[in-house]
Amino acid sequence: MMERTYNWNYLLSISLISAMGGLLFGYDWVVIGGAKPFYEPYFGIAGNPGMQGWVMSCALAGCLAGAVLSGWLSDRFGRKKLLILSAAIFVVASIGTGSSNTLTLFISYRILGGIGIGLASNLSPMYIAEMTPARIRGAFVSINQLTIVVGILLAQLINWRIAEPVPADSTIKEIAFSWNGQVAWRQMFFACAIPATLFFVLMWFVPESPRWLAKAIKGESKARRILSRIGGNEYSVTELASIKETFRNAAAGKSLQIIREPGITKLLLIGIVIAVFQQWCGINVIFNYAQEVFASAGYSVSDILFNIVITGSVNLVFTFVGMFTVDRLGRKSLMLLGAGGLAGIYAVIGSMYKLNMQGLPLLIMVVTAIACYSMSLAPVTWVVLSEIFPNRIRGFAMSIATFALWAACFVLTYSFPILNKMLKASGTFWLYGIICILGFWFIYKKLPETKGKSLEEIEKQMT
Repeated sequence: MMERTYNWNYLLSISLISAMGGLLFGYDWVVIGGAKPFYEPYFGIAGNPGMQGWVMSCALAGCLAGAVLSGWLSDRFGRKKLLILSAAIFVVASIGTGSSNTLTLFISYRILGGIGIGLASNLSPMYIAEMTPARIRGAFVSINQLTIVVGILLAQLINWRIAEPVPADSTIKEIAFSWNGQVAWRQMFFACAIPATLFFVLMWFVPESPRWLAKAIKGESKARRILSRIGGNEYSVTELASIKETFRNAAAGKSLQIIREPGITKLLLIGIVIAVFQQWCGINVIFNYAQEVFASAGYSVSDILFNIVITGSVNLVFTFVGMFTVDRLGRKSLMLLGAGGLAGIYAVIGSMYKLNMQGLPLLIMVVTAIACYSMSLAPVTWVVLSEIFPNRIRGFAMSIATFALWAACFVLTYSFPILNKMLKASGTFWLYGIICILGFWFIYKKLPETKGKSLEEIEKQMT
């Protein structure tokens, strides 16, 4: 069978390297949650929900810019060059954030890091999808989600190990002038520069996407060589012919006209809603605002950092479950499982907060929510977004969906402190549960199944 001729070592190595963008995305996204109890007293913003929300969510302004730029630039200059650029941005941002002595500088470097996240979150899964054969594409694209989870867990572990124990009766002023308030949070950000530098170096050794190369006449021979290395000569001939067919009648530089076509518009709408739902399902508040979530459950700062490591470990384990089931159960089934499961779990969590239940029972429910999300909405959303758009506008269309994702994430992250104050923890989680019910309905009615189909077959089916 043709599948047995694939160069698995080659596919795995280039997928792992490109997925390092996901690792940096995960680390940079979550490290701020562990640093939050210490940089807020340092910068004097503890007790100011509006400013706390802005500092936590300012990176998303960069994410939006990165997402917008990634589509046009990657379609013009290729996936590889933009991934190298994102690596360089991560290096500068991590060092700059840790070195900041003013809140303005801190926010500026967080926004710069957000640009790196916006680029990597769009390009890493798209690059892997364009490199891998249909039958194993779901699992390989999920490698990107796996590295995101590894990055999250790495940030959680580093935060936990760097921070010194905080006495339960510590005042904000004492924390601000402690080792944690002066040094620890800086080291948490500095640590990201190490994998970022490794990513920058290794990306020079991976090939460009053959589907991007095939757009240009001069790129056909390079595309054929890359496809041949992946699956042999017969595979390269078949795949290249299929790729070129999807470009027929499509003029370069007309992405805006193409997305107005009825079939394309429908796909774009599906992609945007799925992307927004992945954020508005609410799970990211557990990572970004772990301090508030666990403090409401009765835990101290030191206990919170350890509990965050537990949630990160569960996140990693169940991401493997999603990777091994996405090409078996299918994309739609896992998305429905995630939406329905989270709706039920949030109903219980909200009730537990309402009844003032604290400690282990609440921690178990929070961990269950993370497990449900990690095996469903977290990896599968990126698989779906990397698959459903046509070859000729994949970069442009995916950048729109990714922009919508980060815009939704900005609203989620910025609004949580305000919602938490207005609705309390119980009402906030019930609100997320209602959103999950609406997401379940949309997925059931509108999302087609793409399991086991090549990108070109998906394009023919859906347009």
